[in-house]
Amino acid sequence: MAENALKLSLLPRSFSPIFNLINKTPYTMTPITGIKERLIAIVAMPDTMLIDIAGPADVFCRASITLKYVNPRKDAYKVVLISPEHGRKTSTSSSGITVTTPVSYKTLDKKIDTLIIAGYSSQSSFKLSKDFHQWLNQNSGKIRRIASICRGTFALAEAGLLNGKKATTHWMACKELQAKYPDIKVDPDPIFIRDGNLYTSAGVSSGMDLALAMVEEDYGRDLALSVAKELVLFLQRPGNQSQFSTLLAQQQTENGPIREVQEYISEHINENLKVETLSEYCAMSPRNFARVFLKETGITPGKYIEKVRLEKAKRSLEDTNLSLDQIADICGLGSQDSLRRLFLKHLNVTPGHYRKSFKTAFRDAAA
Repeated sequence: MAENALKLSLLPRSFSPIFNLINKTPYTMTPITGIKERLIAIVAMPDTMLIDIAGPADVFCRASITLKYVNPRKDAYKVVLISPEHGRKTSTSSSGITVTTPVSYKTLDKKIDTLIIAGYSSQSSFKLSKDFHQWLNQNSGKIRRIASICRGTFALAEAGLLNGKKATTHWMACKELQAKYPDIKVDPDPIFIRDGNLYTSAGVSSGMDLALAMVEEDYGRDLALSVAKELVLFLQRPGNQSQFSTLLAQQQTENGPIREVQEYISEHINENLKVETLSEYCAMSPRNFARVFLKETGITPGKYIEKVRLEKAKRSLEDTNLSLDQIADICGLGSQDSLRRLFLKHLNVTPGHYRKSFKTAFRDAAA
């Protein structure tokens, strides 16, 4: 660290050095102005995964430390853990680790810039009070950003903040969220969604992705990427990155014939999968097959096939060095143009951009 401190003193003041701790060489970052302290209040729910709290907290804290190089007198972020229950001074995570919550939502007397509600287990005996939901509703207009991680989305929903808005949560809870709150436009695919000043995320590590996106929103991409590197986060994933195969996992069915057709689709995805072919495979008429498939999976056969092809294409882009034409061929898309249209439709990025963002380092090293 002494070596790093020496290098810092030799660099021009107009640069903020971000250190590569492995090679011990400084990065440079575009100068940042307008730094002001923002209070990040994280609601430490009982039975939460510790990463729901610690992950975002570390992202904001590291961003603040980094910006100290620009303005030593100011903290960009101050993180405080708050209790969802008045009088509760600690919160025990799902792993048994206890964290201290020095204040509750009722006793915090400082202006909140960003409120983050951590997730909690669906099996937890703890239930948020009506008073907390009322406080959340009444103060939503005073807080610049309100976010949830994993099942924390249910707290926003119960407070009525998500009515008519797009939202997500952990893929395993999306059906429950939609059934309980039909006015919400639940999207189970993205790792996080922003609708106005409300942010919802898929949970676990996606809370760190969301926090990085907020840092970028506040101070720019250079800082967010620098924090990601320092925390050894391999990727800074945008919100439209899919929860991997979760949507397909949701749509797996226990219905024997339909389940067999789903397996057939996966094994023959490079073929021309017509409804007539699939219905014949499970000894149904095309019309009856389409009706039963939709009833059992909640999606038409054509859309399901499209999703499977997208998932296979994503894996191929992440884990292989195949050309775009080769990937289009093995996914049954026929051409690179079809592959491109598929990615733009579902992810709003091109296959080339997706590969650049998400290709695994292990494959690169072996190539």
